[in-house]
Amino acid sequence: MQTFFRLVDLTAPLFVLVAIGFALTRFGRWPMAAGDALTRFVFTIAIPVLLFRLMSEFARAPHVDARLLIAYFGACGVVYAVGRVVAALLFRMDGASQSVFALGGIFSNNVLLGVPLAKVALGESALPAVSLVLVFNSLLLWTLATVSVEWARLGTFSASGLRRTALGVLRNPIVASILAGTAYGFTGFPLPGFVDQTMTLLGNAAIPLSLVALGMGLAGFGAGAGWRESAAMTVMKLVVHPLAVYALARLLRLPAEETAAVVMLAALPVGANVYLMSRQFGVLTGAVASAIVATTAVAAVTAPLVLALLDAHP
Repeated sequence: MQTFFRLVDLTAPLFVLVAIGFALTRFGRWPMAAGDALTRFVFTIAIPVLLFRLMSEFARAPHVDARLLIAYFGACGVVYAVGRVVAALLFRMDGASQSVFALGGIFSNNVLLGVPLAKVALGESALPAVSLVLVFNSLLLWTLATVSVEWARLGTFSASGLRRTALGVLRNPIVASILAGTAYGFTGFPLPGFVDQTMTLLGNAAIPLSLVALGMGLAGFGAGAGWRESAAMTVMKLVVHPLAVYALARLLRLPAEETAAVVMLAALPVGANVYLMSRQFGVLTGAVASAIVATTAVAAVTAPLVLALLDAHP
């Protein structure tokens, strides 16, 4: 219990920053355009710089057990299948709705909340493990849902759709910065002093700005539509998903740090990309929006609880 309260004290400022961003837009009448601009800066500049600088030292960092990808994405596959069954049997959803519902149970807010939470609660040494998941997250999970929806609607899926998805992921500034930083690290050259200092300043700004941007974005979502589906998605995301990742990590005997990193990522709220997919396919838009708001609020308590149960130490 002492560990839990210590972690609540450690992570509470992160969620306070999210609340500040939410209040600025919802009650302070800041325009949504301001939140969009801040989110764009965070995604394209601040966090990519933070991750590039971190991964530029990857070759000299302690080894990261790559089996964490099996633990994380293997569990995602299992929970995705369970989510589709729940959506079909409990809510009588069609194939496209099942796919989006199931994606909501496994697609975490790994960038805006995962990176800050990992750095604060687990320490900077956990960020290479988090980065490894980030490289594959959008590619694997977005492809899984896209193929699933296309198969449900058309009875087949297109190679061109997969190619577009892969190219889009590679052009993603987060993924590109991780890959470029890792490649630079293997050259053995240190970053020039002024470049390193500039990146440090931007990286330090990335954490608070990303959380404020997350809160401002949440203010644009409704929180009442499709409450039954939203509640089920919340349970899938904050309970079933981390339990599945933890079980598979234990089965693989992952080291403690990698286990803590992947379980923490699984215990995060629903990512905004799920809302984009719900809009793209025209299904469950209200339920997904509600789930994003609900899981973010609930995770303020459940994320420290998960870390406490893992006995994680920063």
